[in-house]
Amino acid sequence: MKQYNRYLLIFVMALMAMASVWAQTEQEGPQRTQPGKFAIKKVDFDHVKAVIEDPKNVYYYPKLMKAYNSNDTTLSIEAWRNFYYGYTFQEDYNPFRESVYCNVVEQLYYKQPHSRAECDSIEKYAELSLNDNMFDLNQMNFYIYVLKEKKKHARAAICQYRLDRLIAAIMSSGKGTKEEPWVVIAPEHEYNIINFLGFVATDHETLDGGIDYIKVQPVAGKSAEGFYFDISRMMQIAALKFPDI
Repeated sequence: MKQYNRYLLIFVMALMAMASVWAQTEQEGPQRTQPGKFAIKKVDFDHVKAVIEDPKNVYYYPKLMKAYNSNDTTLSIEAWRNFYYGYTFQEDYNPFRESVYCNVVEQLYYKQPHSRAECDSIEKYAELSLNDNMFDLNQMNFYIYVLKEKKKHARAAICQYRLDRLIAAIMSSGKGTKEEPWVVIAPEHEYNIINFLGFVATDHETLDGGIDYIKVQPVAGKSAEGFYFDISRMMQIAALKFPDI
């Protein structure tokens, strides 16, 4: 477990560096999402497992995946919660999953402004990244940006809707407090939420009980000093799939 925690710390520090750059350039490219209002509901993974594995249930995972792939915009926030958290029960779930294409997109994106050829490349590799990891919210943001740049507004709107709902699903799991942390299934999602809220991460600490605390830079008019995230499910799966880490 100590080796795993060191691995997680290295991974998170790399995310913090990327998040800092993201925050500085965000206004020039991808826009923050507006997920709307939603009720706060604690994640019950036993219940999630039961409904996503029941073929008769409306939240049966293959049904949710089909709706996602068909760009269904009628799904409830509860459906999105089961889709997001239910992914941890899928065979290919890896909390540290990273597409081989994602670095290509990031290197191209941060060279703004972009030529037509560069936009074509960003679109191609962001799409490939999302095909490999549909919950990579950074790549989703890059994809939305380039689709808007290329005037593909209908596709951009669909991708924006997906991003909005995933952000809402995460934020519906808590309040970001120690008592009610947000539950995430990937380390980078902590920083996606922090950036969405308009903050920049400055420090990371893993506490007992599978809780992460992310300290943020002060923001005028906002009192938050940091936010709490529940990564216990993520750590549980990582320990099972990567016992030698």
